[in-house]
Amino acid sequence: MKQFYLTDLDKTFLRTDLSISHYSRKVWNEAVERGEKLSIATARSYTGVRKLLKELHLKEPLILLDGVMIASPEGELLHVSALNREIGDEIIETGYKVGGLYPLLVGLDDEGIERFVYPKHRNHYQEELLGTYHNDRRVLDADPLRAMKRNLKIVYMESEDVTAELERALKERFGGTIEIKRSKDPYMDCWFMTVLHAEGDKVHALMRLEEIEEVDRDHTTVFGDSHNDLGLFTAAGRKIAVANAIDELKASADEVLPWTNDEDAVARFLEKEFSIG
Repeated sequence: MKQFYLTDLDKTFLRTDLSISHYSRKVWNEAVERGEKLSIATARSYTGVRKLLKELHLKEPLILLDGVMIASPEGELLHVSALNREIGDEIIETGYKVGGLYPLLVGLDDEGIERFVYPKHRNHYQEELLGTYHNDRRVLDADPLRAMKRNLKIVYMESEDVTAELERALKERFGGTIEIKRSKDPYMDCWFMTVLHAEGDKVHALMRLEEIEEVDRDHTTVFGDSHNDLGLFTAAGRKIAVANAIDELKASADEVLPWTNDEDAVARFLEKEFSIG
């Protein structure tokens, strides 16, 4: 049975400046052209992934938005785990009551178009993130902020303490109907807390992708660096952490690479794995 390889992007395959080196691009593309099954699992959207990976050969389905969505390289939706409008509105209400915060919404509108909806009253972390979406037609302001028909991610950006308090309140109210991912942002001085459908995470997405790709767990290799890869590691046969990964992920890895993301860790592993060069 053919092996399937799945890598996280930020701080794993991508360099810290979000670039892909000529070396990593060469190794990836040569492996794909040889028939190897390579793909990605990321918190980023389809549009963001296609922009960042425009020079990579992508032939396998992609895990997007932390596992909420699986899409073909051409953008066809293969699976979506979304929060409905009712529970989305309840989460927004709870967040404001507990922390005085309004979130960023990532979802599909009534026509199925991907939207990023920002509250009119934003904190400085949201303002900083919004600046990266200059002239992006997917971005909308909302006042009042209301959930969409299909909410893929509900995202809070604040301090570690505030997001921890909000996480406790949401878990108490919604229990197992939601999944929460909370971690230090690798680029900004804040904590990201993402609220998802209970099955909208990388581990559930990988299990579905294994079915789509017709590979079993023992023939799946994953690469990661952070908290949102911990679940991913539980659904793969071989778990590999890059040198800059958090200690918790390294402890659950089968192998810790001697290279960081800025040293093309994943590509170095793949070059040896496939005897490229």
